[in-house]
Amino acid sequence: MTVVLGIDPGSRVTGFGLVRHTGGQKSAYITSGCVRATLAESAEFRLNEIYSGIKALIAEHQPDEIAIERIFMARSAESALKLGQARGVALLAASRSKTPLYEYEAKKVKQAVVGHGAAKKDQVQHMVQVLLRLSGPPQEDAADALAIALCHIQTGGNLARPGSASGTFRRGRIVESER
Repeated sequence: MTVVLGIDPGSRVTGFGLVRHTGGQKSAYITSGCVRATLAESAEFRLNEIYSGIKALIAEHQPDEIAIERIFMARSAESALKLGQARGVALLAASRSKTPLYEYEAKKVKQAVVGHGAAKKDQVQHMVQVLLRLSGPPQEDAADALAIALCHIQTGGNLARPGSASGTFRRGRIVESER
């Protein structure tokens, strides 16, 4: 059994999703939600909220592996910078836990979960609902995080593990953390 924490970083809302994989095609929903950074506070305060929220999730659920969305080109340089900062503190919280950490491009996540890399948010929500047998669609950011966790589960057997002899990376890239 493997528990995977999926993280969809955002400067205001960081989605998270935990999925338990018991082998074969069996994956079960554990929990999901969002770490919401306070809107009125400074960037430093918001980043600390994201860091603290991810750190608390890891401490509470102790995932076996963490999967995070890889940065993509944003609409503007300012948006890319803010997203990069949020992603950076999420990566820091994950790496400090010494949990194996993997990253996936949004296009690969959509391909793995929906079947095509240009899927829309509502399609991702629907497929996450179906794959995890949820009673309703999860919130958008939580659905994205659950999709990241599902992508990792579906492609995880093809990834090189940290410390493995294989130097090749397929379908995902391992983010080396301090050991």
